Amino acid sequence: MLIPRQKVPDLALDTLAHGRFDIAAIAGERGALLCFYRGLHCPLCAKYLAELERLTPDFAERGVETLAISSDDRERTEAMADKVGADKLRFAYGLPLATARAWGLFISTSRGKTSAGVEEPALFSEPGVFLVRPDRSLYWSAVQTMPFARPSFSEMLGALDFVIKAEYPARGEYTGPV
Repeated sequence: MLIPRQKVPDLALDTLAHGRFDIAAIAGERGALLCFYRGLHCPLCAKYLAELERLTPDFAERGVETLAISSDDRERTEAMADKVGADKLRFAYGLPLATARAWGLFISTSRGKTSAGVEEPALFSEPGVFLVRPDRSLYWSAVQTMPFARPSFSEMLGALDFVIKAEYPARGEYTGPV
C-alpha cells in the first residue's frame, strides 16, 4: 500500500508526443496528477479523460502537470488520445502490469468486447488517480476496482486551491499501531 508523504514507486514510460515521462523528474511546481486508466476498450475512461483534457490548463495554472497512463500499446493509446481530442493532456503507454500493481492498482481479466465494440486486453489495470509532489512523495490517491464513480477533476481543482492557500499537508500518513 502506498502511504502519503512517502516516496512512490518508480515510473518511467514513453509518451505519445512528449518524450519519456520519469517520476524522478516531475516538471510541475506542485507535482503531477497521474491518471491511470483501463485502456481504449473503456468508454467511461474516454469520457473521464476528455474531462481531464478540458481541465489540464487549470491544473497547469496551479503548478500541476497531468498525465494519462495505461498498459495499452502505442497504437491503442493513440486511438484513445484521438477519441478524447487530446491536445493538452499527455498520454503515456506500455505500463507494465507489475508496475501497476506496485502502485496499488487492481488487475482485471478480459471479458471480450466491451459496449464500445473494442476487445479488452487479456489483463489490464483498473483506474487510479494520484497526486505526487515534486519530491516523489504521495500527496493524494484514489484507487478503484471498477470503472464507475471516479473522483471529480473539478472537485480536485477546488481542493487544490484550498491545499495551496492553507498549505494543507498530505493526510493518511500514520502507520503505527492502532
